[in-house]
Amino acid sequence: MPQNRTTYVALGYSEDFGLTGLAERLCSPDRIGAGPAVDLPAALAAAAGPADGSDGEEAVELGEDARRLLDGPLSEEVLHTVWLAAVGRMFDPADHGTDTRGWLRAVSDLATARLRQNKRSYVPPPVRPVRDEELCGTVVAEIRALAPALTAAAGLPDLAPALERVAGHTDADLGLRLFLRALKAYAVQVPKERYDRFLQLGERLGYPVALVRDGLDVDWPPIDTEHRATDWDFGLSKLAGNAHQDWQPSTARREIELVAYADEPGQSPGTAAALLLQDALRLLRSPLSDDTLTTLWVAVSDAALRTDGRAWLRLVADVCEERLRKTAPTYTPEVPPARAELADPVSRELRETAPAVADKAVSPHWQPVPAPQAMAALEQVVRQVDPDLGFRLFLRLLRVLSVPVTRQRYERHRAIGERFGYGEYHVDEIEHLVQWATAEEP
Repeated sequence: MPQNRTTYVALGYSEDFGLTGLAERLCSPDRIGAGPAVDLPAALAAAAGPADGSDGEEAVELGEDARRLLDGPLSEEVLHTVWLAAVGRMFDPADHGTDTRGWLRAVSDLATARLRQNKRSYVPPPVRPVRDEELCGTVVAEIRALAPALTAAAGLPDLAPALERVAGHTDADLGLRLFLRALKAYAVQVPKERYDRFLQLGERLGYPVALVRDGLDVDWPPIDTEHRATDWDFGLSKLAGNAHQDWQPSTARREIELVAYADEPGQSPGTAAALLLQDALRLLRSPLSDDTLTTLWVAVSDAALRTDGRAWLRLVADVCEERLRKTAPTYTPEVPPARAELADPVSRELRETAPAVADKAVSPHWQPVPAPQAMAALEQVVRQVDPDLGFRLFLRLLRVLSVPVTRQRYERHRAIGERFGYGEYHVDEIEHLVQWATAEEP
């Protein structure tokens, strides 16, 4: 974050916070128990809520946001306009006998009072506005690009210039958050490429992803499983990586949902489920026997849930299809042709790693299936189903067993991952195994 500020993620925030977090609460009457328009006591109660943390960080941000606006070169008209937009006109200080500056002072005073409950000598620190010229200009450019749509939706002709004043002359950070809040309050649809830029700006400012993503109306493209838009593992291999010894048959559906519902920030809604479903369908439609499917799942999931492989895959498919019906009802599941040209290099890696896998698999702490049986199941996936899926499950088995990997072999794994189109950090998940290698290959 600019100017050596601590990132909001490091402070523990997982969603919107400060003044814009308050505006979100005031925009949602059901959450604060108010009627169609929020009254002053309800607004103050909502302001007190986020300041009620044991460490006081939420109160710090709330008070600082208010003081940033009060200390900046902003007129009452600008403050009133951006505040009305942020709350979707659900709470107008003017309706309660005060102006916007008076309201912001009340919020600042309330945050300070809450913090003094923990430390009686607390004195608000100096405000730390983000006034980096390049960053301010970037935020202003984004505001201008969506100004016509936002102005029309909000019915506030001076809104875009007011937001520009905040972002360009007072604080790029708060200016961007107020802009995002207004877009959400008035359901302005945002093109996917512009949403991606919002995510990049949010990352620069240390925002949690949810601050940008949640509640924003994005014009998502159709789900495309060929372009996964994730830097990490996905599909059945990711589900196997989530496995743990506390898994129970009664919670199996919930464990699958944690992966099927976990779309990455840049993925169209339903993409995670589509990728997981694709893997499950490949195996269900394959010539692999029931015993092989069971061996495969038990091995790559570290025996977290010993269950019939085919029944497990059917449950996975059911959960994914349910998710897609709700999130992407027009999506038709497809299983594209396997990348058969990569079967040989993947099989070569399996064969050359088999001795190291066998050495690790004799440990008394890990004997869910014999090592030769596990490797044979992976080989069948590579040769008869899909080299991509087989390679991902192979990487997962290496992690399960902590199999040592030489630097040369690791680099080959990375090269294969690049050919499959894996994200930046996918194969890096086994990099920690390289340090345990005792000898390099000739």
